[in-house]
Amino acid sequence: MSNYEDIKAIIATDCGSTTTKAILIEKKGEWYRLIVRGEAPTTVEAPFEDVTRGVLNAITEVEELSDKKILEGEKFVKPYKDKNNGVDIFISTSSAGGGLQMMVAGVVKSMTTESAARAALGAGAIVMDSIASNDGRHMHEKIERIRTLRPDMILLSGGIDGGTISHVAELAEVISAADPKPRFGSTFKLPIIFAGNNQARDIVKENLSNKTDLFIVDNLRPILERENLKPARDKIHDLFMEHVMAQAPGYKKLMGWTDVPIMPTPGAVGLLIEKIAHKEDIEVLGVDIGGATTDIFSVFQGLFNRTVSANLGMSYSISNVMASSGINNIMRWMSFKMDEKDVRNRIKNKMIRPTTIPQTIEDLQLEQAIAREALRLALEQHKDMAVSLKGVQQERTISDTFSQSQSGSTLVNMKTLSMIVGSGGALSHAPRRVQAALMLIDAFLPEGVTMLTVDSIFMMPQLGVLSKVHEKAAADVFDKDCLIRLGTCIAPIGNAKKMGMPCVSISYNDIKRDIRFGEMALLPLKEREKAEVIINPAKGFDVGEGSGKEVVKIIEGGVVGLVIDARGRRPFILPEDDKLRIDKLAEWNTELNVYPKI
Repeated sequence: MSNYEDIKAIIATDCGSTTTKAILIEKKGEWYRLIVRGEAPTTVEAPFEDVTRGVLNAITEVEELSDKKILEGEKFVKPYKDKNNGVDIFISTSSAGGGLQMMVAGVVKSMTTESAARAALGAGAIVMDSIASNDGRHMHEKIERIRTLRPDMILLSGGIDGGTISHVAELAEVISAADPKPRFGSTFKLPIIFAGNNQARDIVKENLSNKTDLFIVDNLRPILERENLKPARDKIHDLFMEHVMAQAPGYKKLMGWTDVPIMPTPGAVGLLIEKIAHKEDIEVLGVDIGGATTDIFSVFQGLFNRTVSANLGMSYSISNVMASSGINNIMRWMSFKMDEKDVRNRIKNKMIRPTTIPQTIEDLQLEQAIAREALRLALEQHKDMAVSLKGVQQERTISDTFSQSQSGSTLVNMKTLSMIVGSGGALSHAPRRVQAALMLIDAFLPEGVTMLTVDSIFMMPQLGVLSKVHEKAAADVFDKDCLIRLGTCIAPIGNAKKMGMPCVSISYNDIKRDIRFGEMALLPLKEREKAEVIINPAKGFDVGEGSGKEVVKIIEGGVVGLVIDARGRRPFILPEDDKLRIDKLAEWNTELNVYPKI
């Protein structure tokens, strides 16, 4: 369709590893709205081995639910004719077949290799391994690693423009010696993207152009002080379609149907998070907690970052969460006594029966305790990756002189964070919305004033790719049908000599409430309702303007309301005594009405 502004109806699909989701969006008056959603099992594997079968099945369900003709056999009815016939465009995202799996290589592990990992993650890839000249592995070990992993593509970086080329040449020789083969399509050459020192291009071509499909883009780090990730990210998206997806069963046909290139699912979600941050001019933290992985997306200081915690998930990886966090960190969130052996057994049962859902309040509390730990650990990993540029000379004080670490400082700043967007089954499908809100607060520990939201039915991937075609349609549906505003969290940061001392006073409309240190409170403020809230922290507590300083702010409500977290310091410490800890958790759960009384 030549003029995207004339679009009246859109069909969009997301081909996941197990389920293909389809959504129908139509223009109603001046707004675009979600009309209906359908889903079907993904058919990329045997016996079908054709991803389009699942796509057609999901769209057929949309047709039945909306009473609208979208397909004639395998052809789309285009353009939109009336409310019962036709759509204008079809778009899709995909993570079927394991998504996009990459390796990255660079000269210095803490600089160019990390920049390469950021570029790959930002494009929606899972980084299987990072190889660096100084990573301590012998050449034969690096060669063996490349051969064993069989990535979909490799991103090679290294050196600033005009710098030395010997280390880049060595990395190119390692890749050439490995003679890597792609995961799909045995007759094709593996795509390699070189985004390093422009002086090393000839030697990289000499080593790799015959054995691999080599592409050269602008340097990721042309100078130490600047990171230039966009050319590499764009090329990764292009190659994902041309090489990786083209080899997966049925994708060539699907690519022929779509009006814009298919995007990797996480890349599309990241694009949407970026658009929200830039449109609203706010700092945003997004999370997708799945069965096998937890993805975190953030925009701080205008910089986008994404990390994949590949071993932290709620079903296939649930035992990894227990191993990484420790059983005690999970059990500390339980508001009743539970035997450690029983907890371990329940976690192992979930791993071997990943599709089961909690049947009792005890099961639900345990699952949500595990979700808190998965989210907490994933954020820690994200903080380590989302850093200011490493290796850049900074002003040093005398105390820094003895610390020669090249680590950049994390960009993640909970004080300046405006919005948290949660998605994934544990958050989007929590039986009570307040449970999702409390999981986000306990895991991410927001500071000051932060809006909490969740994706209602996980349609962020489709809206992400739609935002490239029609930004207004994506924004309308995201705001009105996708994003559920849970409410605003007000968290004064500080400490008092003992529990129960004054912490903060909240007043708005006809409500005035004093909350003491160690308490939580839930105050009424409906979804899309705004109020001027006067926040008066006690001495020693800060909500953004300094210790004891009053803050007056227009705050938006949500389906949960206004949550006041007066637990102070970060991270807050739960009582070590079991009875005191259980009593405190029960007190918070009762105040916020988190679980039905048992």
